[in-house]
Amino acid sequence: MVSGKLYTYPNNFRAYKALVAAQYSGAKVEVPKDFVFGETNKSDAFLKKFPLGKVPAFEAADGTCIAESNAIAWFVANEQLRGKTDAERAQVVQWMAFADSELLPAVCAWTFPMQGIIAANKQTTERAKDELRRALAALNSYLLTRTYLAGERVTLADIACCCTLLSAFQLAMDAEFRKPYGNVVRWFNTIVNQPQVKAVIGAVTLCVKTAEPQPVQGGGGDAKKDKKSKKDDKKAKEEKKPSKKEAAPKEEADAADEAVAAEPKSKDPFAGLPKSSWDMEDFKRFYSNNDEDKSIPYFWEKFDKDNYSIWYSEYKYPEELGQIFMSSNLVGGMFQRLEKLRKNAFASVVVFGKNNDSSISGIWVWRGQELAFPLSPDWTIDYESYDWKKLDASSEETKKMVDRYFRWEGEDSKGRKANTGKIFK
Repeated sequence: MVSGKLYTYPNNFRAYKALVAAQYSGAKVEVPKDFVFGETNKSDAFLKKFPLGKVPAFEAADGTCIAESNAIAWFVANEQLRGKTDAERAQVVQWMAFADSELLPAVCAWTFPMQGIIAANKQTTERAKDELRRALAALNSYLLTRTYLAGERVTLADIACCCTLLSAFQLAMDAEFRKPYGNVVRWFNTIVNQPQVKAVIGAVTLCVKTAEPQPVQGGGGDAKKDKKSKKDDKKAKEEKKPSKKEAAPKEEADAADEAVAAEPKSKDPFAGLPKSSWDMEDFKRFYSNNDEDKSIPYFWEKFDKDNYSIWYSEYKYPEELGQIFMSSNLVGGMFQRLEKLRKNAFASVVVFGKNNDSSISGIWVWRGQELAFPLSPDWTIDYESYDWKKLDASSEETKKMVDRYFRWEGEDSKGRKANTGKIFK
C-alpha cells in the first residue's frame, strides 16, 4: 500500500484530488503540518526533490518523489479509480485532461478575482464564463445517460473534474447559470456527497448569489491583469505583505517562469537582434486589461515592423481533429512546449468549427524577420505540423486578419465559424 507525505498549502483544490483518491484506495497520505508555503518549497532540501518548487508534491515512504497533481492522484489511487479496462483508463485520462485544459482556465479566471488572488477584468471574466458554458454544455450532453464519467463507479475522472469545478459551484455559478446544465449539477452533487469526497472537502453548499470580486491581497500576483499603476502597485506591496495562504495560488500562476529559471541557461536565439522600440510586454498587459476595440489599435500604434514580424499559421491535418476540446488541448500543449519563446512572442490561435469538423489557425508575432522555431531545438517539436506564411505588416489584408484573430471572430477558409481560442503571451 502506498504511503508518504503530500506537501501543500491548506484548501488547495489540486491537492484534494490526491487526498480523495487516498480515501478510496486506503493509501496513507500525510500532510506535514510544518509545511510553510513560500518557505519550505523554496528550501534547498525541497528543491533537490522537486526542482520546480511547485505544490502539491508527494514524497513516498520509499523516497519516490512525484510532482503534478494528476500524477500524484494516479499514484495513490487504486484500480477502481484508474479504470479497470483499457477503455476506462483511456477515458479517465481523457477527462483529467479535459479538467485541466477546458475547465481549469475558465474556472480560475472567473473565481480567482472573487478570492482576491488576481484583479478583476470584465473582458476576461466574460470570456471565461463563455468558455465554461461551452465546456459544461459538452459535459452536460455526455452525462445525459451516465451517472459517472468513466464506467459505472467513481473514478479519477470524476474526482479531477469535481475538484476543478468546486470553486465555481461554490462562488460563481448561481442557480440561473446552472439551470441549463442539470445533468452536470446532478453528477456534481453525486460526487461531492460520496463519503470519501466529503471526508476531504467537507459539506458543499452551491452558490446562491455570485460572489463579488475582492481586492487583490498582497503584492505580486497576476501582474498582467492588474490595472493599478506602477506607483499604486508599489505602495500596495509596501503596505501589505501577503499571508501564506493568500499567496498560495499565485505560485501556480508563476510556475512557468520558475520552470524556465530552474533549467540550465542556454543562449538566447534573439540576443544578436537589434534592440526594438516596441515593448511587447507592455502590449501584452494592455491586451489583457482592455477590450479589443482598444488593444488592437494600440498594437498597430506601437508595433515595430522593422524588428518584429507577423505570421499566419494553419494546422496541416484538420481531418485528424476530433472533439473541439481535444483540438484546444493540441494548441495548449504546443504553447507549453514553447515556454522559452514566450517573452519574445505573442499569438492568438483559434479553433474553428465544431466537433469532428474543425480547423486550427492563428496569428503569431515575434522578434526578427525569420521563422523563429528553427532557431532553437526547444521550439521545433510542433511547428512542422503547421503551414507558416509571413504576412505584410503594412497591408490592409493583414490588419483585417489580425483584427479577426485577436478577437476570436470570423470564419476559416471553409466557412467554419470561430469556436474557441488560446492566447500565447
